[in-house]
Amino acid sequence: MIKKSTALKFLILVCLTILTLVLLKNSQFKTNFYKYVYDDNISFSQINKWYKEKFGYSLPFSKYLETTTMVFNEKLNYKEANKYKDGVSLLVGDNYLVPALDSGIVIFIGEKEGYGNTVIIQQENGIDLWYSNLKEINLKLYDYVKDGNLIGVSNNNLYLVFYKDGEVVDYQEYI
Repeated sequence: MIKKSTALKFLILVCLTILTLVLLKNSQFKTNFYKYVYDDNISFSQINKWYKEKFGYSLPFSKYLETTTMVFNEKLNYKEANKYKDGVSLLVGDNYLVPALDSGIVIFIGEKEGYGNTVIIQQENGIDLWYSNLKEINLKLYDYVKDGNLIGVSNNNLYLVFYKDGEVVDYQEYI
């Protein structure tokens, strides 16, 4: 039996989708829509956070899904921090398991010049955080990670870079 609130959420979603498709026929709206969605850095993690606050879990049928328990839930541990390029280099041990500092969505996995293997997570707090110099990556593109989840494995140095609205921000208030 589907609850009225679930049916209402679905109806609202269908209406918004139809409205968006109709508005995309208008060339001015289409231009602005594509600029905002594709050219600007739209924060899907902040949209997800807002949706959860207003409507509950992202999926209306979440109670029917199997629940999983977190196996890895750690905090960032390092021996020393030194400025490195736009961010910070953290001295960590061999085969260090790198935890996520905050919840968010993986928006990039790949090589960054001068940083090595990199994962970029768009966090719910509006920060795009680069985790770099990883020898192993345990995520896929567009995965949703929670605070403390395993990002990957690093040897000796972990590089972190914090961006907000396209600008580098000081790492000291975030680690």
